[in-house]
Amino acid sequence: MYGASDPAAADRTAFRRAEKQYKLYKPPNLKGRSRSRSRSKPDGVEGGCGDLSAVVDFHALLAADGELPAGIGRSNCAGFDHPVFCFLDRPGFYFIPGALSTEEQCYWIRESLKTFPQPPNRTNLTAIYGSISDLFVAAKNRKILVEVENSDVQEKEQNNGDGKTESKYSKFVEDSEIQKGEGCRSTRATTLMRKLRWSTLGLQFDWSKRNYDVSLPHKRIPDALANLAKNMAIPAMPFGEEFKPEAAIVNYYGPSDMLGGHVDDMEADWTKPIVSISLGCKCIFLLGGKTRDEVPTAMFLRSGDIVLMAGEARERFHGVPRIFTESDQQEISALVSQLSGEDDCFILDYIKNSRININIRQVY
Repeated sequence: MYGASDPAAADRTAFRRAEKQYKLYKPPNLKGRSRSRSRSKPDGVEGGCGDLSAVVDFHALLAADGELPAGIGRSNCAGFDHPVFCFLDRPGFYFIPGALSTEEQCYWIRESLKTFPQPPNRTNLTAIYGSISDLFVAAKNRKILVEVENSDVQEKEQNNGDGKTESKYSKFVEDSEIQKGEGCRSTRATTLMRKLRWSTLGLQFDWSKRNYDVSLPHKRIPDALANLAKNMAIPAMPFGEEFKPEAAIVNYYGPSDMLGGHVDDMEADWTKPIVSISLGCKCIFLLGGKTRDEVPTAMFLRSGDIVLMAGEARERFHGVPRIFTESDQQEISALVSQLSGEDDCFILDYIKNSRININIRQVY
């Protein structure tokens, strides 16, 4: 799903070459930035650092409000209040720029960090540390996770979610509570927050088996998220049908993270869209073809943008080769202003160098 079986062969594909191009891109220095942006749009890569001239910027197209470039269209959907763009040769793909207000973005960032990693939702940390409650609060308060295997003091049976049960006692403590020489492992909660890469909501996805495991404990997707997904899915839904959110995967990107080219193919009905919400730092999104040999189209995804992929678009390889954290902080200046309060300091420090993606799916 997230990589090729033959890495050497993958390096020779058009999709892999595009991934490398944008991952290795180095922004020009501030002195030459305005001049660089005013150049005409050449094809390919220039100089040693490449350029972003071929990257589609739907926000710029929306602001220009003029004739659209060849191959790009506007999708008109009755009763849908947001502008929607599409690629004429790639049916089933819809781009909704600025779909969420700054207040809505901040709400979902908070939920993604505070609520969505909470048990029974599983994360990439579950298999290593067991269920972790209140990770965000512990990280904000600079606490430390202490683990004691087979403890005689307090032993608690934990199910890792993969059918295996082990004895593990873990809790968050202050620095001063850790006894030197105590037989336990410890990890700072802030470190765990930075190691967080995904969490699953609703029906739980089993990454090892690549399917949804209905036997795993889970809660319904929160009503507010389900309603948002239903409303935003309208442009991609068959006439007269309503999107039914049953599962979601939340991806957390650090400064150097990427998501390799893959196809989301584990849901039963591909006519129903994946509703993908972008939060935090800007990224480059690649939309390719049904094989990695087809040259992908690159586009910017910014905080508050929503992408829909349904039907034929579900068969196309796509990925995120690059997020932008080194510069261009003006891209999230509205978020910085909104999260400037004392209670949000930890969230602000996190989101300045991170991207969060919530993608909601109808499984059956």
